[in-house]
Amino acid sequence: MKISASIIVRNEEENIAAVCETVAWADEVVVVDSDSQDRTVEIARRYSDKVFNHPFRGYKDKHEFADAQTTGDWIFWIDADERVTPELRAAIDRLRGRDPATLPDGFRIARSTRYLGQWIRHSGWYPDYQMRLYRKSASYWDGVSPHETARVRGRVETLSGELLHYTKRDLSEHHRVLDEYTTLAAEYHYKNKKRVRAIDLFVLPVAAFIRTYVLKQGFRDGVQGLIIAMFTAYSVFLKFAKVWERNNAKQKD
Repeated sequence: MKISASIIVRNEEENIAAVCETVAWADEVVVVDSDSQDRTVEIARRYSDKVFNHPFRGYKDKHEFADAQTTGDWIFWIDADERVTPELRAAIDRLRGRDPATLPDGFRIARSTRYLGQWIRHSGWYPDYQMRLYRKSASYWDGVSPHETARVRGRVETLSGELLHYTKRDLSEHHRVLDEYTTLAAEYHYKNKKRVRAIDLFVLPVAAFIRTYVLKQGFRDGVQGLIIAMFTAYSVFLKFAKVWERNNAKQKD
């Protein structure tokens, strides 16, 4: 069971060393950058001789390029702001001792996120299962931009242990990322001819807030849960407002 760790990055000099160290157990580490302007590539090359630059054309394209550079039969992908717990490392090690014929095509892993100084246990952020270890030959990337994810055509199991996700350092970073992600999502929906009505810009954000704060019990995460719910509602509003903006500009043209 040869496992390739796959990491896609841009301007991650603060995280790249730690994420490479957290997957040092892998048979190889592949890092794909997109024109970083800091020391990301320089640092990455201390940990791997497979560091590539690939112009950014979307996350799906970047992940597919990274997967193509791997030589292992299995791929473990991880973001720069994530870390592998000892329990997860042990669970992956145990897989190497299993009969290959009994292995599924993919494994999903719980992810625990730290946000504004607190581990989030509700708000739809936990356990936040992620497909992160998968058989390369059975995998493909799919989903709505910018949240495309790896999928497999066969059976999936759940691994014990967790990924630790040290997400946005402050509200300003959260807002910057939200603006970037809603633009990518709006482009996806616009290309798929999504129509947005005025009422959608009110109803959909309100529904997102209620779903996050009430149904997914974000209120149990304290002030952080309220902030998450508000940002979630705002991101829904901004995403569809950007879709409306593109459709409106097209009509005027």
